[in-house]
Amino acid sequence: MKILVIQQKRIGDVLTTTILCNNLKKYYPDAVIDYMCYPHCVDVLKENPNINEVIVLSPTIKKSKVKFLSFLWQIRKKKYTVVIDAYSKLESNLITLFSGAKTKISYHKGYSTFFYTDNMKRIPNGVKSELGLAIDNRLMLIKPLITDKITDYKPLLFLTEAEIEDAQKVLADAYIKVGEKPLIMFGILGSEWYKSYPFENMAKIIDFTVEKLDAEILFNYIPAQKEDALKIYNFCQEKTKAKIHFEVFGTSLRQFMGLLSQCQMLIGNEGGTVNMAKALNVPTFSIFSPSVDKETWQIFEDEKENVSIHLKDLKPEIYEQHDGLYIKEHTFKYFDEYPLELILEKLETFFKDLGY
Repeated sequence: MKILVIQQKRIGDVLTTTILCNNLKKYYPDAVIDYMCYPHCVDVLKENPNINEVIVLSPTIKKSKVKFLSFLWQIRKKKYTVVIDAYSKLESNLITLFSGAKTKISYHKGYSTFFYTDNMKRIPNGVKSELGLAIDNRLMLIKPLITDKITDYKPLLFLTEAEIEDAQKVLADAYIKVGEKPLIMFGILGSEWYKSYPFENMAKIIDFTVEKLDAEILFNYIPAQKEDALKIYNFCQEKTKAKIHFEVFGTSLRQFMGLLSQCQMLIGNEGGTVNMAKALNVPTFSIFSPSVDKETWQIFEDEKENVSIHLKDLKPEIYEQHDGLYIKEHTFKYFDEYPLELILEKLETFFKDLGY
């Protein structure tokens, strides 16, 4: 059996979809399983023993009809027997159609059902889920192939010993002694403007964390975000700044993952960084943007090692009055509805539950 899994979205989506590969490899150990994603997500798939090859669909290929047709031909030549399309957009519809696979699985959408042999209906938003709908809906996609009950539903990241040693060296070179004091990664910036908790309040959360735990702090940001990262840093109290190792950050996604693996927890904006922490078994405290779907991405929340806060939990009436687009357009107005005192109170409970 030769299987292609397609997930063309962001890091969190790509990482979460690896649960399909993990389960398929367990159920069909001799299967060849390839994974198609965009270039910026490749690093979360590296070293996964359940993935044989990562196929990259680059922007250059997407923008050229000639190159895209050539790409479709290369996919067809691989002779997949099964294609699982977790992306389910026109781009992946065409890839699936031209693959020539006998079994083609995706989510049910009225306009694309003829592309697939199996169209799985998503669990609708609002349905309570212990795992999170992001997990439950993905597991739906392998039901045509696996009839047994699935118990392996947690995405995992795989680091090499060399990558872990590299992270430890980076920390040692910065005179950070892992284990002496808590080392905390802060996801200070979201992947989009509407996913970033207001800078001044984020700084207050960092101040509170340092005051309570005397922790060493790392910021997760990329060089292009340095200006915004500095704004948050400058909002912090002077005694907090002394605990922030501002120039210590991952120069690549793999190096970031290595550094994250050495942290005792991650605090910050919900998104791909939180998903990576969970996949490394690093406890998380995350703040959801008001417009991000809570039921889908509150995965593995146990109110102890993985805790989050969402406006829908605090003021559900807002979601009865306005739709998601309106809330997104007024993101910062609704971020102001998050009581900072309540966040800090919940954060202190999180610290205590982790034994600090």
